[in-house]
Amino acid sequence: MITALTKSPEDTRELAGALAPLSRAGDVVLLAGELGTGKTVFAQGFGRALGIQEPITSPSFTLVRIYPGRVRLVHADVYRLDHLQEVVDLALLELVDEGAVALVEWGDVAAPALSPDFLEVGLEWGAGEDERRISLRTVGHAWLARQGALSAALGRWAGGGPR
Repeated sequence: MITALTKSPEDTRELAGALAPLSRAGDVVLLAGELGTGKTVFAQGFGRALGIQEPITSPSFTLVRIYPGRVRLVHADVYRLDHLQEVVDLALLELVDEGAVALVEWGDVAAPALSPDFLEVGLEWGAGEDERRISLRTVGHAWLARQGALSAALGRWAGGGPR
């Protein structure tokens, strides 16, 4: 587990932007955390680093938004889904197989219906109002092979304090 600490929403966007260049078509990133901890903020920074020009907004009501960029970004939010079959019905894995990177908000809940290879990004409240403790956990071979690069990309955010 790799941990980091951000001090503001823009700081969280910058951290996500530092991680995005490590992503490849076919990757799945699961975003986990309570309401308001910055999952969509993370997605905004990640997408900006992929060259996405349009505003990235929460897909809470549309469930999935697709953005063109260096690598196409599939941004999903499965918070409103009640059953794993509904996650399967979204066909996220098929979209990723077509050359995209998927960011899935509330992805920790949907993990059994998604790829066995993923990066889990946990966002938690920090000590200050805008502070966030961010943890990265690699699952499977694809992201595990990049764990050293992930640690290096965190640079100034690394450490994140006690867990």
